[in-house]
Amino acid sequence: MDNWFKLKERGTTVSTEIIAGITTFFTMVYIVIVNPGILSDTGMSFNGVFIATILASIVATLIMGLWSNYPIVIAPGMGLNAFFAFSVVKGYGVTWQTALGAVFIAGVLFIILSLTSFRYMLLDAIPASLKHAITAGIGLFITTVGLQNAGIIANSESNLITLGNLAQPMTYLTIIGLIITVTLMAYNVKGYLFIGMVITAIIAWFMGLFQMPASIVAMPSGLGETAFQMDLAGVFSNGIYTIIFTFLLITLFDTTGTMLGVAEQAGLLKDGKFPRSRGALLADAVGTTTGAMLGTSPTSAYIESSTGVAAGGRTGLTAVTVSILLAVTLFFSPIVSVISSIPAITSPALIIVGFFMISVISKMNWSDLEEAFPAFLIIILMPLTHSIATGIGIGFIFYPVLKLLRGKGKDVHPIFYIFAILFFIQLVFLDH
Repeated sequence: MDNWFKLKERGTTVSTEIIAGITTFFTMVYIVIVNPGILSDTGMSFNGVFIATILASIVATLIMGLWSNYPIVIAPGMGLNAFFAFSVVKGYGVTWQTALGAVFIAGVLFIILSLTSFRYMLLDAIPASLKHAITAGIGLFITTVGLQNAGIIANSESNLITLGNLAQPMTYLTIIGLIITVTLMAYNVKGYLFIGMVITAIIAWFMGLFQMPASIVAMPSGLGETAFQMDLAGVFSNGIYTIIFTFLLITLFDTTGTMLGVAEQAGLLKDGKFPRSRGALLADAVGTTTGAMLGTSPTSAYIESSTGVAAGGRTGLTAVTVSILLAVTLFFSPIVSVISSIPAITSPALIIVGFFMISVISKMNWSDLEEAFPAFLIIILMPLTHSIATGIGIGFIFYPVLKLLRGKGKDVHPIFYIFAILFFIQLVFLDH
């Protein structure tokens, strides 16, 4: 084991790695509750998505741990699942099977990119300001979804969004759950999101909003309702090419950024470079492709992996430990199904994840109008249009136009002009 994971070389032990894996697991396991809850809103089978979420996470995380030897966990990404459900399926009006087809194609393209150096060119073509804007915009979008699900904000006839009825039991329970979870976060409690869900579920039970299922554990079932249901032909008949590009784009730089951050924290970067990056990116690409075949949204590297690193995790054994624990959760679908159906339990997680994502705006240079204004459009238009792709598209069109008008067209990467043209065609001439 030491030879495979290089435990001594990285100054760690088996017990330390296992503890780190347990720590990471409890900080990210909320996704097995939240992800099926979000995707089932499209008509997908809850149990099918639940199993697909876990299996895709296990496959990708095992590749990360056994091949690349990093303590990084991969699972269906927050933001990507909201984009899948609310922008692609509900916004564009395509079926969830077609949306899975788009994810599959994006995954295949990601695999190809992971095996070539073109991935670096693609990442370099996008300005840092727009990368940050996309992350922040998705965060604001996720927060909006969480607030709407909880009833804290609601649609009205006179206004697009207004304050909801805070006297509703589910709404004020959400507020209580949010306060509890944020307090746990403030005290740096490991696994605060998951623990906050458990405490809120107990309160919901006392309030009569939560009924325990007949059994807590059960044999996994239902995967056949989502597995191999993707509709590739529907992707081309609906012309949702920018959806594929958006899936690919977000997954690529979100995963790369997270991996670099966690690897740097663990002291695994060499001369500022990310060794074995091909295998690490390939793990996510395979996870996304596998997830599409089984029935879930794209995977992404989890920033929660940093909690395991903080606990001493330095090798892929941490990731393998998480995979084993995820496998155990396959047998808890009855309780997970009930918990995910209660907005007060899941909405605080959406709001808090959104908070972390939008915090990247502090890295942006707001005094540079040419960089900041297109970024601003991306951030504000995602929640207002209820479409991540639309926000990205308008920002990507506005950026090169503004640069050209300022006589700085050469500052824009040639590939970025292609991005802008593709989004222009999609937004102006194709149904969206």
